[in-house]
Amino acid sequence: MVVGDPNKLPDGRGQLRRHSRAPRADRAPRPEHEPPRKSRKKLQVIICVLLVELCERFTFFGIVCNTILFCTVKLGYDNYLAATVNLCFIGASTLTPVLVGWFAETCLGRSKVLYICAFLHFFGTAMLPVVAFPFEDFYIDTHHMTHHLERREQQILFYTGLLAAALGIGGIRAILCPMGAYSLQCYNQHQLLSFFNWFYWLVNLNSTVVFLGIAYIQQSVAKNLGFLIPFTSVLLALIAIHMMRNNLTYKPKKGGSLLTTLGVFLNSLKMCCLHYRHLSGDVGSWLDRAKENNGGRYSETHVENVKVLAKLFPLYGLQLLYRACITQIPSGYYIQTMNSNLHLASHLLPIGAMNVISIIPLLLLAPLIECVTTCYLSAEKAPLAPAKVITLGHACATLSVLVAGLSELHRRSYPLVEQTLSGKVLQVSSMPCFHLAPQYILLGLAEALVTPACSLISFQLTPSHIRGISLHFLTLSYGGGCFLAALIVQLVYFLSGGNFYPDALHDGNLERFFFLLASLMAVNTLVFWRVSNRYIDLSVRGKALTVSPLAEKLLHYKACLRFYDTVDRSYTTASIESIL
Repeated sequence: MVVGDPNKLPDGRGQLRRHSRAPRADRAPRPEHEPPRKSRKKLQVIICVLLVELCERFTFFGIVCNTILFCTVKLGYDNYLAATVNLCFIGASTLTPVLVGWFAETCLGRSKVLYICAFLHFFGTAMLPVVAFPFEDFYIDTHHMTHHLERREQQILFYTGLLAAALGIGGIRAILCPMGAYSLQCYNQHQLLSFFNWFYWLVNLNSTVVFLGIAYIQQSVAKNLGFLIPFTSVLLALIAIHMMRNNLTYKPKKGGSLLTTLGVFLNSLKMCCLHYRHLSGDVGSWLDRAKENNGGRYSETHVENVKVLAKLFPLYGLQLLYRACITQIPSGYYIQTMNSNLHLASHLLPIGAMNVISIIPLLLLAPLIECVTTCYLSAEKAPLAPAKVITLGHACATLSVLVAGLSELHRRSYPLVEQTLSGKVLQVSSMPCFHLAPQYILLGLAEALVTPACSLISFQLTPSHIRGISLHFLTLSYGGGCFLAALIVQLVYFLSGGNFYPDALHDGNLERFFFLLASLMAVNTLVFWRVSNRYIDLSVRGKALTVSPLAEKLLHYKACLRFYDTVDRSYTTASIESIL
């Protein structure tokens, strides 16, 4: 040991500190240089996400806007079958983000799933233009090529392409553009509503650009532009690979899963059906029978989280029929437009251009809602509750389908004219297609009111760690609504003998289908109005129970003692509650 002057030690330490603060050439940049780097990374993420949304929407709507036309004109399908195919594709594309996202988190990994989905997306979108959407002829530079495929082979390739594209869309949406990528935990109710309004405004602005591009592609002079769909898919894959390699993707927090939630429901039903009351005793809710201390298989925390989500199930269930009405734009309304006069002066208006009319209310209403909300807050008044906004949106959807039925009666009163679509001469009504604009506008107005409000309620009434599951259930209700619409079309067609959903609209009564759907939607709106009171107060957020491992063991021990009837229940319950 070297003994020195202790008074030199502070100086030596001070010298060491001064030396340690001296700049070094090989040292990393100082912390003050990190915020610009983070801001550049955030800007890069925003640009990449917007490009992904643009490319994905372009390919998705490019398929949706051409499926019914291809199925009816080239494959010879009836209108009901073409609408069913289109609705099933939309529903599958809506459900796959939830399912593929779960598969990526639990089985294969996010990177591998993203690469596989990018390949499937390109495979599907490359197959469809070659097999279907440029139809029998397509052009490459100055060379004219014609492919001759048998009808069965064409159908097999067509459905394979649709399935591959739906799976690819699901993986890309789940990994690159999840709703959880936005930091919304510290926002209040009005800030959240403002976020959702502007978020869906940007999505629909993107859709407007996409529909205008698709409208140009559908012109006969632009057949060779049909190859923009697979080219866009390649661009989408390159952006996805860039985001994955540079860590620009968002990994959601783990806070339960869909399987656990469904398992709690199934276990509760099983316990109720088997009448294990000698093990569980009296419970406050039938879901409590799934708890371990009541003889079930799941912990106290899992069951309490599911009980919070169960309060939102009426909201999710009542969105099914509403979503079935919204999907009339790419199905029933599309068929109406296809059988109307599309000529504008000397030009043939593309069918996809009519979808822009339904987006106009979405683009106009979001800034208006933001302005009205700001005025109410400045005047210290509470704006309209989201549940009441949803009720108003459901009423608009009901009115839209009712107007569609009246428009169909009006359309049939016009004489028939010949109109050429995709090289086939069709007998259509001479009524201008712009007479159908009111039903498109009303349905767009309903979507502008309902979707942000539903997202707000689903987000606000659940704890932070299960908000992802809540939004997943909302997405499942949207996808389920598409399949419900397909089921309604099938049932109406077979029960009416094809009269309510005819192949030739002038020989049937399509308006009765719309009147039936409007009646069902009116009942759905009344039911939601009755149950909407439970979603009025959003200031009380759902709070999940967090139980320590020791308390879980004591609850399980309490269940064993209760089975043998050897414990004072009040004393044990009080002891456990003090631990909780």
